[in-house]
Amino acid sequence: MKKVEDYVRSIPDFPEPGIIFRDVTTILQDADGLHLAVDEILDMLKDVDFDVVVGPESRGFIFGVPVAYAAHKGFVPVRKKGKLPCETVSMEYDLEYGSAVIEIHKDAIKPGQKVVIVDDLIATGGTIEAIIKLIEGLGGEVVKICFVMELAGLKGREKLSGYDVDSIITYEGN
Repeated sequence: MKKVEDYVRSIPDFPEPGIIFRDVTTILQDADGLHLAVDEILDMLKDVDFDVVVGPESRGFIFGVPVAYAAHKGFVPVRKKGKLPCETVSMEYDLEYGSAVIEIHKDAIKPGQKVVIVDDLIATGGTIEAIIKLIEGLGGEVVKICFVMELAGLKGREKLSGYDVDSIITYEGN
């Protein structure tokens, strides 16, 4: 039986020499790969009590929505600044080169809600760290963070210490 990592395409020297790009689209393009990835995230959540799934734009939507659907939970999108139509709260965070701003609807997380975050990849952890601050600022409690892939060499998990973090695939490098 194939594993999720068997569906990942590795592209050497992209976006720059020495980097191996891990392409999640090949998981999505294969019905078995997508099914397996979603099932493995659901397995990570089998003993977790939660109310809602949060996913960042855009690949967090791809994996988070089917997880929320299968678990019969709601899904809350976190988007880039200016993309959500109602009142939002925002958080600026650092990228490798520069910064970015993400937003969530102010009424999307209710005080006391138990939240699971789902995304495709953890690298430096900056995006998820900002999402945690937004959720907690609205009164939610992050009870689990699930990733399809983790680039352990970039030490993103260290930014998320104190949280229950799980990844289907862990690549030791960056």
